[in-house]
Amino acid sequence: MFARLREDVACILDRDPAARNTFEVLTTYPGLHAVMAHRLSHRLWCANCKWFARMIANIARLFTGVEIHPGARIGRRLFIDHGMGVVIGETAIIGDDCTLYHGVTLGGTSWERGKRHPTLGNDVVVGAGAKVLGPIEIGAGVRIGSNAVVNKSVKSGETVIGVPGRLVERPTSAEAERRASTAKRIGFDAYGATRDTPDPVAHAVNCMLDHIHLLDKRIEAMAAALERQGITDHFSSLPDLDVREIHSTMDDGEPDPESGPPGPTPDS
Repeated sequence: MFARLREDVACILDRDPAARNTFEVLTTYPGLHAVMAHRLSHRLWCANCKWFARMIANIARLFTGVEIHPGARIGRRLFIDHGMGVVIGETAIIGDDCTLYHGVTLGGTSWERGKRHPTLGNDVVVGAGAKVLGPIEIGAGVRIGSNAVVNKSVKSGETVIGVPGRLVERPTSAEAERRASTAKRIGFDAYGATRDTPDPVAHAVNCMLDHIHLLDKRIEAMAAALERQGITDHFSSLPDLDVREIHSTMDDGEPDPESGPPGPTPDS
């Protein structure tokens, strides 16, 4: 029992930068208190002392704000950060080294008896306010974003966000390099810091970069065909691309195409 308690305290000190020492963790962390109470209530539940088990779980909920059904099976080193509003159902199974933030629900979607709550593999992190519902399998190492609603099984190592939960699609290294090259050529920031996240703006930019890449390929093929026919001055009249002028146009509004290039201002 004390070995498990030391593990729990050590994992909190490791994962929470606000935790300063063992005494503080033991006395002020409701997530730890909820896990300790659950171990006792689960033993009573398995020993068929179900009423006493439910009473201990209910008292723990009153003091910690964490509701864990005594029938839930929890692995080692579970860290419930902040804790308030966490609900873990009767048939839920949680692996080792998992982390749950406040407002997380591991709930069911059916009134039928039997397995109706999710199973979390090892090293799963569930963000604040997320709901994982139904008898689904969440693989090892999965990351579930804040306020996501997950009702389908997720393979190991994936990241899920949104309502309903959807996987974050990460581009291959070749795709990322190609997009960065295209963006650099046209003088645009390709959202390098966010292209791996489901930001809708970044996604739209990446789609435009992919489209520009395809257009470049087609133009190159057309130019090669023209050159084979002896036409070699087809691009001679194209002006150079001035990125600063484009940015200035975006800031000041669209210029009149009939007015030609901007002239000097009265103050110049």
